[in-house]
Amino acid sequence: MFERIGLISKPGDAAVADTLTRLIEFLRRRRAGVVLDGTSAAYLPGGGESVATREELGDRCDLAIVIGGDGTFLSAARSLAGFEVALLGINLGRLGFLADVMPDEIVDRVGEILRGRFDEERRLMIEADVERGEGVVASFDALNEVTVHKAELARLLEFETYIEGRLVYRQRSDGLIVSTPTGSTAYALSGGGPILHPELDAIVLVPICPHALGSRPLVVNAASEIEIRMEPAPNPLAHLTCDGQSSMELAPGDRIRVRRKSSSVRLIHPPGHDHYATLRAKLHWEHKP
Repeated sequence: MFERIGLISKPGDAAVADTLTRLIEFLRRRRAGVVLDGTSAAYLPGGGESVATREELGDRCDLAIVIGGDGTFLSAARSLAGFEVALLGINLGRLGFLADVMPDEIVDRVGEILRGRFDEERRLMIEADVERGEGVVASFDALNEVTVHKAELARLLEFETYIEGRLVYRQRSDGLIVSTPTGSTAYALSGGGPILHPELDAIVLVPICPHALGSRPLVVNAASEIEIRMEPAPNPLAHLTCDGQSSMELAPGDRIRVRRKSSSVRLIHPPGHDHYATLRAKLHWEHKP
């Protein structure tokens, strides 16, 4: 089913080396081809495995196993966007909404997947272009969210939000989160947004601390183009941040266009994956009398 497997690891985590070693040994016993990204190779100098850039890994592998937490998974998803590589996460983090295989389950869970027993789903991604003057000055991809937020403590941002060219609202707030269903359990949830099922073809807009009681999260069709127009007058210092990892400073009058990315993420789960069970466990919904 999966013949060449790429391994992507979280940097700077002592727990990674042991998990990575056990995973490689297991894959060798299964006679699977293994390709390491640079971070994985640094944990195992002289390990004898093939080493590749993320782009080369995307070209050469049909499955990428990500060792770390959801942050490492987000980074891997963005770097492999556009490649038809399935992604599986080994969870060394805390929440694990995306990386859902625990290290002590590697033999059983990864073994099942290599035998062709797994659940697969597609997760939509979004992309953001920052327009300044007549041109695009930066572009970003995101699996979770694109966020416009203030960088100064006590001053509010002023901006307008348009959907499909139509004005939705003018707002004074700490910013705005534009989230995918995947990101609805991340920053958007902390900001008071709804939890969207991963299969929904939708995007949610969540204002951050708006200075208006009527400003509430808004769910729109994922095919919609969303435009955020920063006020042209001098504004407090603002940033655009994607997945909490890629960031740039915004200027007065910048326009941020957010739309669905043409490629999606192939996410692999062990068989019997239950999204609602994950929510119960991660968000502590279990009722114990």
